[in-house]
Amino acid sequence: MAYDKFNVLTSTVIPLPNENVDTDQIIPARFLKATEREGFGDNLFRDWRYDVEGNPKKDFVLNDSTYSGKILLAGRNFGSGSSREHAVWALYDYGFRCVVSSFFADIFKNNCLNIGVLPVTISAEFAEVLFAAVEADPSTEVEVDIDTQKITLLSTGQSESFEINAYKKENMKNGFDDIDYLLNLKEEIEEFEKERV
Repeated sequence: MAYDKFNVLTSTVIPLPNENVDTDQIIPARFLKATEREGFGDNLFRDWRYDVEGNPKKDFVLNDSTYSGKILLAGRNFGSGSSREHAVWALYDYGFRCVVSSFFADIFKNNCLNIGVLPVTISAEFAEVLFAAVEADPSTEVEVDIDTQKITLLSTGQSESFEINAYKKENMKNGFDDIDYLLNLKEEIEEFEKERV
């Protein structure tokens, strides 16, 4: 299994209302030399999290103990810029399993689905509701159900549906990347080969 299985995620939320966050802000280019997926979480939002001497910036949300959780609530147009899987590796390695936004860059969204981070697109109106709820009470929980394709603010019951490709949905539920999916079909592939001989 390449990634954690995703079925129902209930979690508090870390709010990052910034709009137009690009992949270089998520993981700066100078940290892209590694080819293994581990360790990227340390440098997630590196230039926003730390000063030039490596000290945590108190005013950045990931350094604020008020907020925690496996869901990142992001501003509009999250993940724009260059196509780098490392941005999603950093989110996953940090502990995020879901990113919620009113708009994602397409390549970033696909990278999320390939790496095990569920990108949930919601309306701008519902995003405002979630931001307000988390600001009012950081212990607010949100439930993301991949089977029903619904995201729910548990304190009020407000919810919205979200879209996900059926193939990627099954992979997320099983913790598969594309290679795992093929390996899972190994017996069927071998049977098919036997019939073709």
